[in-house]
Amino acid sequence: MENLAKEKLIVALDVDKKEHVIDLVNKLVKWVGMFKVGARLFSKYGPSIIEIIRKRGGKVFFDAKFYDIPSVVEQTAKSVSEMGISMVTIHTLGGYEMMARYKKAVERFDRDIKVLGVTILTSLTNQELVEMGIERDVEEEVLLLAKLAKKAGLDGVVSSAWEIDALRKTFGPDFLLVVPGIRSKGKVLKIKNDEQRRTLTGKEAVKKGADFLVVGRPIIQAKDPVKAAKEILKEIEEAMSEG
Repeated sequence: MENLAKEKLIVALDVDKKEHVIDLVNKLVKWVGMFKVGARLFSKYGPSIIEIIRKRGGKVFFDAKFYDIPSVVEQTAKSVSEMGISMVTIHTLGGYEMMARYKKAVERFDRDIKVLGVTILTSLTNQELVEMGIERDVEEEVLLLAKLAKKAGLDGVVSSAWEIDALRKTFGPDFLLVVPGIRSKGKVLKIKNDEQRRTLTGKEAVKKGADFLVVGRPIIQAKDPVKAAKEILKEIEEAMSEG
C-alpha cells in the first residue's frame, strides 16, 4: 500500500535555487513518486535541473504548459523526449490540432511519456472566467477541454479536485487525472498566502479518483518536508484502504 501511495504523490519543486532542489530531492526521493519541474525552475536552469533530479533517483513531471501554434509545439517533442521525463503538459486551450500533433510527435521519440492537457488553473473561479469572456462555469469548461484532449489522444488532464467527479463519470478509470491544489487539515501543512481556490485534501481527492496529487508549498515550505510528505501519504493510504 505504501508504494502505491508513493506513486501517486508528486512534489512541485517551485523554488529558485539548485541547492534547494538537491536538498529537497535527497530528503524526499524515498517518499515521492515524482517531482514537478515548472517554468520557475526550468527558465533558470533548463534541462540540467531535470538531469540533477534524475541522477538522484527521482522521476520528473515536466509542467511545460506548452501553448503555441501547432508546428512550434510539435517541434519541442524531440528535445523533451531526450530529457528522460515521465510526464509533460500542454495547454488544452491550444486546440485539437496542437494537442494531437504534439502527442503523435512525442510518441515517435518516447511512447512512455504521458502527455497531459492543462484545463483551467486551480487559481481561477467562475467569476474570473466571466471576466475572461468565458460563459461556461469552471466545471463545464474543464469537461469541454478534457473531451477535446481525449479526442486528440492525450493520456489525461490536469484539473482541480472539484472536477474529479464529473471527469471520472465522463471518461471512466483509464483517463489520467493529475490534481494540484492539494491541502490538508493537518497543522503541519498549513500555509500562508494561498493562491489556490479550488482545493481538497489528499484523502478527498484520491477517494474521488485522482491518479496523481501535486503538492508544493505544504511540503516544500514545511519545517520538516519529510514529515509533511508522510502526512499526505497517510491520507492517500487511508483513501485507498477505504475504497
